[in-house]
Amino acid sequence: MKDSSWDKVFPLSEKVNHRKVTFQTQYGFTLSADLYEPVQAEGKLPAIAVSGPFGAVKEQCSGLYAMRMAERGFIAIAFDPSFTGESSGEPRRTASPDINTEDFLAAVDFLSKQPKVDTAKIGIIGICGWGGIALNAAAADTRIKATVASTMYDMTRVSGNGYFDEGDQEETRHQARQSLSNQRIIDAEAMAGGVISPLPEDAPQFVKDYYDYYKTPRGYHPRSGNSNDGWRVIGTQAYMNARFLYYTNEIRSAVMVMHGEKAHSRYFGEDAFNYLLHGKPEAGIKPNPCPDNKELFIIPGATHCDLYDGGYSEKQGKGQSKNLIPWDKLAAFFTKHLG
Repeated sequence: MKDSSWDKVFPLSEKVNHRKVTFQTQYGFTLSADLYEPVQAEGKLPAIAVSGPFGAVKEQCSGLYAMRMAERGFIAIAFDPSFTGESSGEPRRTASPDINTEDFLAAVDFLSKQPKVDTAKIGIIGICGWGGIALNAAAADTRIKATVASTMYDMTRVSGNGYFDEGDQEETRHQARQSLSNQRIIDAEAMAGGVISPLPEDAPQFVKDYYDYYKTPRGYHPRSGNSNDGWRVIGTQAYMNARFLYYTNEIRSAVMVMHGEKAHSRYFGEDAFNYLLHGKPEAGIKPNPCPDNKELFIIPGATHCDLYDGGYSEKQGKGQSKNLIPWDKLAAFFTKHLG
């Protein structure tokens, strides 16, 4: 049945049915999700859980990914992480490496209990900052049979090292830790981040790309931290001392890391894939035992935000889609590896 109160940044496809659902995590949070399934669904189907970007909500690109996968024969959910959007958790817009990983595992729990889902055929998609979280989840949960990290960030790496690892020094981290520690005394509820507005003329291109998605009708949503005032200043403090990807070289299930050729974040995806496949022999970390089901896919001409919604040729609005997300390739990857 169609939802009369449609509030997504993309139109509802006539090829899918949609309904809102909720499920619990082991930490006691209630996660809100949109469930999409093919209109002509029969029998038990493979399923996919989707989340991201970091700070975004299910009404944005994660919902689009879920809907497109449902058009291609999968049951799919896009969920709001803990502390975000319509999901529970106080204070709002905060984050935790273990809680966020559990969010994905709880989504797999939910899908595995659905009568129309084949429990042996469940995959996940993580977008942007949730790409790294998806890889962490896949390293932890063998029920996840296939994983896609799309236009990924490793939020632990960027939190500890800064962009392009420019802050990868002990002194720089110490200063950042001191600032966050002081912030807890000054105002622990203070918000920061999100996409800057108004946009400075000299802003880096990737900041302009974020603005074009989050601050225009193309992707703006009132519940999205990235569209508005970001998240708590101290909300990612624990991310500085964590590293998501340590055991990803031991993921035996299928993984595709998908990134744009021109994305500022491409180094996250390529480095994550190289570690996933080859490990780090000089540090005693061995290559992956199952390398043949791992794939790095670089999309020619695509920027970071192009993989949010396919990209648009006109800035500051919807414009004409560049159709840069390879939906059929994603479907083929999951069809192959979910069996």
